[in-house]
Amino acid sequence: MRLALVIFCSAMLIDAETKPTAAFPDAAQLNQMAARFAPTPLTVDVTHLSPGDRDALIKLIEAGRVIDDIFLQQLWSGNEKLYQQLQKDTSPLGKARLHMFEINKSPWSDLDAHRTFLPGVPDRKPLGANFYPEDMTRDEFDRWVSTLPDKEGELAKSFFTVIRRDPSSRHLESVPYYREYQADLQRASALLRDAAALTGNNSLKRFLETRAVAFLNDDYYESDLAWMDLDAPLDITIGPYETYNDELFGYKAAFEAYICVTDPAETERLKDFSNHLQAVENNLPIDPAYRNPKLGATTPIRVVNEVLSAGDGNHGVQTAAYNLPNDERVIQQKGSKKVMLKNVQHAKFDGTLLPISRVVLRASSQPNLSFDWFFTHILAHELSHGIGPHEIKVNGKTSSVRLQLKDLYSTIEEAKADVTGLFMLQYFFDNGILPRGESDEKNLYTTFLASSFRTLRFGTSEAHGRGMALQFNYLIRHGGFIALPDGTFDVDYSKIKTVVRDLAHDLLTLEAQGDYAAAKKMLDELASIGPDLAKALDRLKGIPVDIEPMFATADELTERR
Repeated sequence: MRLALVIFCSAMLIDAETKPTAAFPDAAQLNQMAARFAPTPLTVDVTHLSPGDRDALIKLIEAGRVIDDIFLQQLWSGNEKLYQQLQKDTSPLGKARLHMFEINKSPWSDLDAHRTFLPGVPDRKPLGANFYPEDMTRDEFDRWVSTLPDKEGELAKSFFTVIRRDPSSRHLESVPYYREYQADLQRASALLRDAAALTGNNSLKRFLETRAVAFLNDDYYESDLAWMDLDAPLDITIGPYETYNDELFGYKAAFEAYICVTDPAETERLKDFSNHLQAVENNLPIDPAYRNPKLGATTPIRVVNEVLSAGDGNHGVQTAAYNLPNDERVIQQKGSKKVMLKNVQHAKFDGTLLPISRVVLRASSQPNLSFDWFFTHILAHELSHGIGPHEIKVNGKTSSVRLQLKDLYSTIEEAKADVTGLFMLQYFFDNGILPRGESDEKNLYTTFLASSFRTLRFGTSEAHGRGMALQFNYLIRHGGFIALPDGTFDVDYSKIKTVVRDLAHDLLTLEAQGDYAAAKKMLDELASIGPDLAKALDRLKGIPVDIEPMFATADELTERR
């Protein structure tokens, strides 16, 4: 322990208040914190792949691991050096610290409001991560941008630039990703080109070749279009996408990778969902003026099994599905693609949701829990990211929901996708698009209730958890969910449909108007954990919050080389 303390305190590159050693968790406490993530081997059948695709898969796994290196730099300026130091400490405390760091990809615990579990680092993750100078304020950035020509202002707010101080440290400047992460992006680009040369699938080859070029010039448009057309045994997502880690403005995209094998049978089963999205859009519970009369041309759905996730795709709570790309130009032209990580979802359902349901659901409702409806609502959630307001008009000027809601966008959008997903499935029931068995509606809403506790456990410092707190409190307040005297919860099936529709209306309208003040007011009023909810969550302490994936197939493939 003493050696670790000397290393930590002498090596940090920033000024940070350090606490007494006793204030930080010891090895036993760290192991208990890590146990909230259940170690879960992810194995995937790759025997059906062609020799070329198997070899390409190995290259892509290696590229994914490069993405991990880039993400460490993006999350915090001291991450790489700290990680190297942690690996040198082989004491029980050192190993426990390293394990927690690897789960969170930083010295801050995602499940504990991003508070540190290590000495010698800032108490909490910087709001701007390492996308901006750590001492930069929102006001300083806004003042600087206001002095820039339009093109330079757009670059400052781009997904693909970091903001740095010039050598004098007096002025801010934009630095493109391809320069900031040049060495790693060159490595990743070369591996994508190698994989492209190995695969026999033309759509995969085109995506990998165009993405390899994008890594070197930050122009992701062509490769995003190619990703939308990807139809191959290997399903690959790799690049800078989500902006959750930029808590200052929500502008900057973090690098992530999902290296997966397609499940063609499940993909075929779900493909018709996207055919009805325009009908859902046309019936959204908002002013018709805010509806999109013509959604993007396609909304492909892919069901896959994850071989490896990396970067922003693998820290803290694991992604179960995603909806990309985020480029509004691509969404307008081609829609967005929904990728369902089926083996990850099964692991979450079995390891967390089933035991949660036994604690929080009324006993008579527990048989209504359903993996099929858990899986289907996640799909509806991802589909809902592609409908509703995106490009909007504010004071007569074209803008986007993301730009208008800034740091609140991710939370509001995740809540909107959840509740609009429920609205969508109810619309499918009511219009005969989905068969409605005797218990299907009950199973859907009961499973969503149980799953809300799963998401609430992520914490209200995280977009999904904070968005779920908003929804849960709204549904309780308006009678869709019921808190029972014995501490369990149930659904009021006579009210839930109306309350869901009302909440969808409020969130969609807020987005359509780009109303930052209204979004902040709604979150301030609803996105918190009250005493009754806190008691229920406290009863779940012995249940893992999420999984810690162990990439068994990826390790086996790369160890064979």
